[in-house]
Amino acid sequence: MTSYPAPLLAHMAGEATSLCHCWRLTRKDGTVVGFTDHDRALVVGGTNFEPASGFTGTEARDTLGLANDTVDVEGALSSDTIHEADVAAGLYDGATVETLLVNWTDPTEFALIRTGTIGRIVRSDHRFVAEIGSLAGALDRPAGRYVRRTCDAELGDARCGFALAVGAFVGTGTVTAVTGPGAIHASGLGGYATGWFSFGTIAWTGGVNAGRTARVLQHAKKGSDVTLALWPGNWTAPEPGDNFTVKAGCDKSFATCKAKFDNALNFRGFPHLPGNDAGYAYVTDGGVFDGGPLVR
Repeated sequence: MTSYPAPLLAHMAGEATSLCHCWRLTRKDGTVVGFTDHDRALVVGGTNFEPASGFTGTEARDTLGLANDTVDVEGALSSDTIHEADVAAGLYDGATVETLLVNWTDPTEFALIRTGTIGRIVRSDHRFVAEIGSLAGALDRPAGRYVRRTCDAELGDARCGFALAVGAFVGTGTVTAVTGPGAIHASGLGGYATGWFSFGTIAWTGGVNAGRTARVLQHAKKGSDVTLALWPGNWTAPEPGDNFTVKAGCDKSFATCKAKFDNALNFRGFPHLPGNDAGYAYVTDGGVFDGGPLVR
């Protein structure tokens, strides 16, 4: 339930009001930006709220129960405030959005009326429409573990327990050419076999993406030519000369965990799970049905 300060309540009880909305966006990287549907800049609660983006909001609803109430916010893609490349790179995905009701004649009179997170963002004609979901939306996400044959740990995390950032499991390289969306040629990785970095991570140490990371989809080597295919994410197209470090990848199978990383004791999947194919299979001559492990 929204709590309104007494001065703001008194203002709203008057014959005329001077109210506007302000939106404070906090991205996952900690960047805070503010926008308002008022026609001039405001400073509210220590945050600057700019009118240049032309922010407007649709009707907002708060319903009883645990339903995920949403509101759409529309704004212009401006080089001074919101960069189209940043939106495309996903920097605003999952950002926290606080909606404030403000008396623009006295910005010290304001109330926080809604908190949500940005979900889907649609871009067209130099504008964007962001869907902001309520906090109840977090209750609609699956929680807990899935019982499956593959590992559900992230390579190198506490559950995996593998010391990833050592030895041959980390390489450094430089972009030599960009051959397509998410496809780069690199130098410095000629000593690694094909597939060694597939499903790994790449961290940019120089260039336009410095400080950002991406997931490697495929690592291929043909002679001295090394190609990395990258998953889309919060990064932009690199340029020749950009430096990076890349870590070995894991396809989450028990065989890879054992052979490539010698980490079978920490495998976080269920490799002996028979599955529907084994459970519904017919008994045949020559089959082994002794209850032994399916994976060794």
